[in-house]
Amino acid sequence: MELKSVSMEIPGGCNLILGHAHFIKTVEDLHEIMVGTSSQVKFGLAFCEASGPCLIRVSGNDNTLQTVATKNAQALGAGHTFIILMQEAYPINFLNHIKQCSEVCTIHCATANPVDVIVAETDQGRGILGVVDGFSPKGIEGPEDARARKDFLRKIGYKL
Repeated sequence: MELKSVSMEIPGGCNLILGHAHFIKTVEDLHEIMVGTSSQVKFGLAFCEASGPCLIRVSGNDNTLQTVATKNAQALGAGHTFIILMQEAYPINFLNHIKQCSEVCTIHCATANPVDVIVAETDQGRGILGVVDGFSPKGIEGPEDARARKDFLRKIGYKL
């Protein structure tokens, strides 16, 4: 077995959701979740099929995001994984719907941070062991930091 670190490409202004599912129907169901949750979201979705023709299945409503999601899926090469890249929306609005999708087994991360995916490669194929999402902590939140966090949440409309 060989361990690899694969960096995800996340275009500026985008968020990424990386997960694991179990059936080809995932592509259409995740597409429906995205457009059913937000009419304004721009997204690209790629799903690595793990049996039969083992194709990367692609969907979305933004060609550029579809292309980058596909490029990330090719770099990962891990069966039954999906990558959603989105703009003009936040993962928080989609995660519960995605988790309730009957094919979805795991959400590895949902972020706009840099992401390195730790992949194990065997003779059979590749699988995700985990992710490095963003950076390590640099300190402990102080009163000014707490105030800035609360102000930010109100600025983007998540708190009153």
